[in-house]
Amino acid sequence: MQGKMGVKRAVALAALVCASMGAMAQSSTLDKIKSSGAITLGYREASFGFSYLDANLKPIGYSMDICAHILDAIKNKLQLPELKVNYQAVTSANRIPLVQNGTVDLECGSTTNLVERQKQVAFSPDIFRYNVRMLVKKSSGIKGIADLQGKSVATTTGTTSFRLLRQADRASKLDITNVPGKDHTESFLLVQGDKAAAFVLDDILLAGQIANARDPQNYEIVGESLRTENQALMLRNDDPAFKQLVDETVSGLMQSGEMEKLYNRWFMSPIAPKGININYPLNAETRDAFANPSSKGI
Repeated sequence: MQGKMGVKRAVALAALVCASMGAMAQSSTLDKIKSSGAITLGYREASFGFSYLDANLKPIGYSMDICAHILDAIKNKLQLPELKVNYQAVTSANRIPLVQNGTVDLECGSTTNLVERQKQVAFSPDIFRYNVRMLVKKSSGIKGIADLQGKSVATTTGTTSFRLLRQADRASKLDITNVPGKDHTESFLLVQGDKAAAFVLDDILLAGQIANARDPQNYEIVGESLRTENQALMLRNDDPAFKQLVDETVSGLMQSGEMEKLYNRWFMSPIAPKGININYPLNAETRDAFANPSSKGI
């Protein structure tokens, strides 16, 4: 009899533990925001056009503007007009862990939505689609991957760029050395200082680096596309309520035409801090993303 009672107690205890763990796993970012009255946005310091610092060290950009609309949706849903917004700088290397552990509630940067990353985090519908190519000095003579034989290539730590380059280079087996930069600006400086012959990254981010350079006329984007990728905002992957709010807000911006206005503001107009125009027209891939919102990933 005591044995049966012991088993019943054990089963009941196990059920209680499982229920508690389930409740913890399902705790919503919206609940966290409502109880604390604050949200933390992740931003990049050097993703020019998307998420970067202005002259007053304030994070601005296309991704930040989209997140501002999401903040409005949160304020409205939770009836928190005085919602406090905290900012946390992230890098390519630490952005996923900081979202996973709850330090960052919503990452407003320049992150590629990969199926493999979806095991760790969730993504909004794509806000941009682009091609991975190379930035080089015009004087380098480099026009494609084959021209990188024996040369050093800069990539930003935590990105997929060098892996994509190696995959594209599998047949010719070029002798290429990877020189990592901690962020996109440092990677660009490696090319500027002749420590690397090329910088491999999303072509839109490369265009931003060139536009922001002191001598933009000396650089160009060349070579075949290593892959067409999709950029999205990043959030926790175990939070359907928050993802629904993010998805509805982003999709709404696309359907209303507001997203294209934001795009033109940041990529087809002079922007702070130097009044530089990246001049990157809306491509067919991004136009399709606006017409058919998706967070499927690649």
